[in-house]
Amino acid sequence: MIKVLVVEDDPVAADAHRLYVERLPGFTVAAVAHSGSAALRALDRHQVDLVLLDLNLPDGHGLQVVRTLRAAGHTADVVAVTSARDLGVVRQAVSVGVVQYLLKPFTFPTLRDRLQRWARYRDGLAGGEASGQDEVDRALAALRGPEGSVLPKGLSAPTLEAVTAALREAERGLSANAAAQAVGVSRITARRYLEHLVETGRAVRAPQYGQVGRPELTYRWAPQHRA
Repeated sequence: MIKVLVVEDDPVAADAHRLYVERLPGFTVAAVAHSGSAALRALDRHQVDLVLLDLNLPDGHGLQVVRTLRAAGHTADVVAVTSARDLGVVRQAVSVGVVQYLLKPFTFPTLRDRLQRWARYRDGLAGGEASGQDEVDRALAALRGPEGSVLPKGLSAPTLEAVTAALREAERGLSANAAAQAVGVSRITARRYLEHLVETGRAVRAPQYGQVGRPELTYRWAPQHRA
């Protein structure tokens, strides 16, 4: 099991992050801390493989926590979980060894994607020696999104995540109207996101018959992406 330390000063958010992690096969929460000092104590008491670290903590900045834990010899990888959008902070995070940077608010599919990528990255660098540059490149590429992940103009990542989550949870699929109601956007907007998922191979669409008039398109999460 991959042991995760959740560091978040907001108890409600901390509990949500804990529940998200525990929904993932192969991951477990070793401890939850609400401050930087509590996080460092938890690292001394528990075996931890990965830290989900809020950067705005009541007793200091999260990046200082990273510097301190490294100075103390802790080798757990760190995923920053924060609302800080300052690109200078992102650069500092990379410089101290943060492996992923996740902006709040986010959905369970987004966190699942980041943690699964990190797990592939860790497995790709597990012991031994690389057979060549390709093996190193594959391991590092696991931390990044797939090629072509830049969204078309007018689409936003948070809304796409919300539509994706709604579609994944709908076993019988969703119409654009149903997706719009689930996410809180217009039907036209929901259809744009659903069509984007179809175009990128993550969803399929089919006409739904049964009522007089034109059939309504129903969208379903693609079978190959069910895992």
